[in-house]
Amino acid sequence: MDNFWLKFKKPILALAPMAGITDSAFRQICRKHGADVVYSEMASVSALFFKPQKTLELVEFNKTERPYVVQLFGKHPEHFAKATRIISEKIKPDGIDINFGCPAKKVFGHGSGCALMPQKKLAREIISAVCENTKLPVSLKIRAGVGEVDAVEFIENVKDLPFSTVMIHCRTFEQKFSGPADFSVAEKIKKMIPDRIILGNGGITEPQQAKEILEKYPLLDGLGIARGALGRPWIFEEIKDLMSFPRKWESSSDIPPLLPEERVGVRWEQIKKIMLAHAKLLYKTKGQKGLLEIRKYLAWYVKGLPNASELRQKLVQVGSVEEIEKILKGIGH
Repeated sequence: MDNFWLKFKKPILALAPMAGITDSAFRQICRKHGADVVYSEMASVSALFFKPQKTLELVEFNKTERPYVVQLFGKHPEHFAKATRIISEKIKPDGIDINFGCPAKKVFGHGSGCALMPQKKLAREIISAVCENTKLPVSLKIRAGVGEVDAVEFIENVKDLPFSTVMIHCRTFEQKFSGPADFSVAEKIKKMIPDRIILGNGGITEPQQAKEILEKYPLLDGLGIARGALGRPWIFEEIKDLMSFPRKWESSSDIPPLLPEERVGVRWEQIKKIMLAHAKLLYKTKGQKGLLEIRKYLAWYVKGLPNASELRQKLVQVGSVEEIEKILKGIGH
């Protein structure tokens, strides 16, 4: 097995999977701006088991996205087994990830995602089914806890299985996507399985915050960035730049965050180029559907800027790349 995870200089910065967001265009933009690894949107193993074509289209990728990991979700080991073979043979990504962390009502209610963490026997069967049906490195995406079962207990139950990497969303199922993330959980797991790659994830929206986490929990191999990359796909570059700076401050918390009004001038010109490149990629990969989808990304890009509300009103109505380019040219310098 060629485990690409072991080839990185640490810390590893990964674009964490987000349903409806981490499509090929967004992954390409994030890779260009410093993400070391990118994950697909969640792919249903049952869809791959019965009618794979639409899901295969969902997880198609461009070679510039490598290393690229396809994330699978479901609840039936036999579906995971077949889906793993299909993805390994037809898509040929660099790794396969199993979703044990999604708290969405639709996924949890179906018995997938977070709902699998308390089901120890089933969780083992699913991980085994994936590992036995691919030569690719297998990773797990889990939560800090679900009900009475925490991440440490979950990993204790499966640590003898041959997965290579764990990304821990350091909030519990009950917290969903709000409240403090406890990254000490990820460090505890690294101590349990020191030979595996362990990434912390959850609530990271600023480069300074990422630096603080990595300094406080030095055993971590890296971080997964999700919502912090929305409208800011260059956050990976910012974290790397910050991590390489000489220590000029007693702690990274002394570094003031970038103020909204500072996202102007040369910086704003750079942002506009990224927005336009993203729009062109989405149109190239999805056609007219991509132009509808770019609207939400454009709204995220202008968040915090002067006149953001007025800009959003214009950008969420665009119908062509040319229209986007015209609007962007007319926005301040």
